[in-house]
Amino acid sequence: MNGGTITEVGSGEAPRGATDVGDALLTPAFVDIQCNGVADIDFATTDADGWLRARATLARHGVGAFCPTFVSAPLDAYDDMLGAADASRSYLSDAHAEILGVHLEGPFLGGAPGAHDPKWLRTVDVDWLERVVGGWPGLLRVVTLAPEADPGLAGTRALVAAGIVVAIGHSTASYEEALRAADAGASVVTHLFNGMGPFHHRAPGLVGAALDDDRLTPTVIADLVHVHTVALRVATACKPGLAAVSDAVGVVDGLVERDGAAWLADGTLAGATTLLDGGLANLVTAGIPVARSVEAVTSAPARIVGATDRGVLRPGARADVVALDPRTLGVLAVWLGGAPVASG
Repeated sequence: MNGGTITEVGSGEAPRGATDVGDALLTPAFVDIQCNGVADIDFATTDADGWLRARATLARHGVGAFCPTFVSAPLDAYDDMLGAADASRSYLSDAHAEILGVHLEGPFLGGAPGAHDPKWLRTVDVDWLERVVGGWPGLLRVVTLAPEADPGLAGTRALVAAGIVVAIGHSTASYEEALRAADAGASVVTHLFNGMGPFHHRAPGLVGAALDDDRLTPTVIADLVHVHTVALRVATACKPGLAAVSDAVGVVDGLVERDGAAWLADGTLAGATTLLDGGLANLVTAGIPVARSVEAVTSAPARIVGATDRGVLRPGARADVVALDPRTLGVLAVWLGGAPVASG
């Protein structure tokens, strides 16, 4: 490794001074493109110290880069969130997971709001989106929206033209409506099975489009609460490029942690508390081969957001590496930019 990048990979005798990790499984650091918070930290409301604590926690769990995610809120509330994310993004440290850009999950959502407050849902405001893109250069990376909230798909087209990844989610779109969104440039389906209408053999809906159309890459929440192991296996078999996300949330006021997830008081599933290291182990537990499971938390999400130097172990890529216990897949050690990340 040199200058924070990988210079060489291969087999054979280790060079003098190399770190011997024994029989550990080496993988690229994980890439989480949907993370709302960590532990007791909510990215939408935390201060600068909270951002750093969350990024340090993610790094210790093997996450090298992530997209902080903001859920539905009034449009005038986002400036503070975006400003905080942009300020934290400028702080670069090998002890902290790097911010790839923000994921806006709402408020342009449709008929399957889930834990999103329905009073904040609205149709797409193209002028507002263009102001955000122009006002925060390079910050916006992913927008999840519902086709039924985007009349004429004008928002989808504008975002794609600006280089933003458009994901379909929290939607009751039909199969045909989902395909029209893909025609307009949508390329991802946010947390497959959750926040969308069910698959039916005569009305395949958004689930069917995600599994059938090569232009759409689904993400899944692999905490074994949001999605059954059978559904994980089916989705992975249908879509080799499927990516896992944590959808982790900070367990703050209004949320209760139970059964490995976060819930609203009315029993609505509101997000996960498992990070991507646990998600990787869960995918393997579900019967998905280790190599495919590793891809789901590394190269697949990196590819979705165009982070070509992430999620792979090859010369020229970021020297973000995780050593895993080959039996439990627990994180043994992490290097970001070639520098070791302290455990604990």
